Amino acid sequence: MKIRRALATAVAAAVTAPAVLLSVTPAFADTKPAAQTQEKQSKPTIKELEKAAAEAQEAYDKAVLAKADALLVLKETLDALDSTHPLAVAAAAAEQAAKDAATAKTNADQAVTDAKADLEDLTEDATEEEKAAAATAVSEAEATAATAATAKTAADTKAAAADEARDDARVAAARAYGVFGKAVDDALATKIAADAALAQAKKEAEEEGEDCEPENDLTAEVTGLPTKLVAGTTTAFSVRVTNGSDRHMDEVIAYVGVHATDKSGLKDTGKFFRLQWSSESSPKWKNVKDDYIDAVGALKPGARTDLKMRLTLDKATPAGNGVAFIAADFYNEDGSCGGTPGADMYEFDVKAAGSKPGKTEDAKPKPASSTKPGGKGSGHQPQGSASGTPAKAGTDGSLAATGSSSATTSIALAGGAAVVLGAAAVFVVRRRKAGSDA
Repeated sequence: MKIRRALATAVAAAVTAPAVLLSVTPAFADTKPAAQTQEKQSKPTIKELEKAAAEAQEAYDKAVLAKADALLVLKETLDALDSTHPLAVAAAAAEQAAKDAATAKTNADQAVTDAKADLEDLTEDATEEEKAAAATAVSEAEATAATAATAKTAADTKAAAADEARDDARVAAARAYGVFGKAVDDALATKIAADAALAQAKKEAEEEGEDCEPENDLTAEVTGLPTKLVAGTTTAFSVRVTNGSDRHMDEVIAYVGVHATDKSGLKDTGKFFRLQWSSESSPKWKNVKDDYIDAVGALKPGARTDLKMRLTLDKATPAGNGVAFIAADFYNEDGSCGGTPGADMYEFDVKAAGSKPGKTEDAKPKPASSTKPGGKGSGHQPQGSASGTPAKAGTDGSLAATGSSSATTSIALAGGAAVVLGAAAVFVVRRRKAGSDA
């Protein structure tokens, strides 16, 4: 059965690239086996990389919005520089002054030409006074022309300066907009790097598996399950899951597997047994599927929760033996995980329909022998947790992590199921051996 891990997503409000990205490259660099421990300590966690990716996405989104706003400002600024902006007004005035100065110079130059023409047109019989007046007119026209020329030069210089100032403003506005464009490019590059780092981390987590350690202080126990059951009847019992540790467990999952057995092996449990559960938070009875009960939720240090169980035996259930296995897992948002050190086993006898159970008592837990489905000598990877860690059951094994998260609604889990099924297989082998010895 293929297992999918659902990772909770952490979202933070920030607009700058997270510092954790700076360690992405060295964190994922190939290292020799001897350096793996050090590498693991320095590598960002998946939660940190998820946070980095969320921050990078938010930074990119904000950069895109800022660029769009900056484009509007650029357009407004350029329009104003062509019309109402003070620099536009000054440039227009200077341009008009330059035109007026050019006209004045043209007129002054023409006046000089006209004055000179008048002087040349004087006849030989012109009086000295007429000649002096004409010469004075030429001199005055030339002086006026010189002044007009100077004024035109000054007006042209001022107009050029005003135009340059307006052009500089246009360039500055364009450069300011370019900064927002570069910010988008940089934010996109950061986002791509963050997404790639997260994808790589998830891939490595799937390939290598995350370390899930056994938690001796996480316990799961059955109470009220009789040692004798009769086909065609329904029996109520309970499962208590306790976090006896000093740390908070974000998500706790229980596994309860009930199987009919005889010397030939496991029977079709689904055909003969119907196991249901309910809890205080979910009182409606529900069928147990794949030995998995996602109803425990979070457990604070020292906290416990009880699950009501209801086991119905079909009338056609053959007389023989029955066995129940129970275990529990936990998964924290920071990536830590683990479970009960093994699966406890509860044996009971199955009586034929209509039989009297006789004297009975509550079944007592027995540690199931350590099982490693598909373990040594099997030639294939053990069935196990979502992280790829082999599922184990028994006093020296650790229950694989399930990867369950309250942020998800549908998760395929098989870690605990592999534990209880593997333990059931060992139970059958013991039954067969006991039968052959007899």
